[in-house]
Amino acid sequence: MGRSSSVLWPSDEKQKLDNRVPLRDLFFSLSVPLIWGMGFTFAKAGLDEFPPLMLMGLRFSLTALVLVWFVARPDGMLWRLFWIALISGTVQYGLTFTGLSLIDASTAVLIVQLEVPFGALLAGIFLADKLGWQRAIGMAVAFVGVALIAGRPSVQDQLWPIFLVASGAMAWAVGQIMVKTLKGTIGGFALIAWVGVFAGPQMIGASLLIESGHVEAIRSATWVGWGTVIYLALVMTALGYGIWYHVLRKHPVNRVMPVLLLLPVTTILGSVLFLGERPGVDVLLGGLVVIAGVAIILLYRSPKIASLTS
Repeated sequence: MGRSSSVLWPSDEKQKLDNRVPLRDLFFSLSVPLIWGMGFTFAKAGLDEFPPLMLMGLRFSLTALVLVWFVARPDGMLWRLFWIALISGTVQYGLTFTGLSLIDASTAVLIVQLEVPFGALLAGIFLADKLGWQRAIGMAVAFVGVALIAGRPSVQDQLWPIFLVASGAMAWAVGQIMVKTLKGTIGGFALIAWVGVFAGPQMIGASLLIESGHVEAIRSATWVGWGTVIYLALVMTALGYGIWYHVLRKHPVNRVMPVLLLLPVTTILGSVLFLGERPGVDVLLGGLVVIAGVAIILLYRSPKIASLTS
């Protein structure tokens, strides 16, 4: 979703798993869906001033410019990071945010939740991560929810952008499989920084090829447009993922991942408060089905805590 490329850090097998998460870390983890959800909302406003790929190119370029000076160059991994940036950055965000520019943020963020079932499916195929009947049911429920949203009369004219956002969710999942093959050999901030180094120019180059109005967009951009770029780059990407990696390194994944179920809630609230959107009851009902399916997948107790997130 309007989310950046990431990887889950496997918990220490020797660590005694505790059901409790300290209040401070719980607060940190709860701040993540708020930061990401507001970012998705603000991105919708930014898309009124910049073409989608141009906006994402500016975002990742700024993230790289801020972070790359503080991390080591991952020698021997640059070519692999180039391809990860292309799939999980350029292709994913190109699809997702082009779709977002054509539909309400509240609808798009519900479709983005397909990242989780897509990720679980691909992890089962390529990483030998046990799928299990519970995850299979969760995937089916999530896809039924998306079908309900796409089949409602209020969104019948939005099937193409829904398809773009769903395709972006699949691209994200493929990118995360690629990230997992790195086997933790690169730290979180270094990963964000170097994906930005490659994804920023890739997106700007793609924007110059297939989008138009770049000069006019820069000349006419208001504080809202530039504020969106800054928020997406420094708050949503750098700060949001910095907090997320911090929490994931300290606690088992299945203890903190469920907080991401709040992401659609914060995005929808933000879209209502700041964008004036009014999602229909039919869309919200379909969204509840999607979230229920995602919850079933996230709450699955796997003996191998490894899998994916965004």
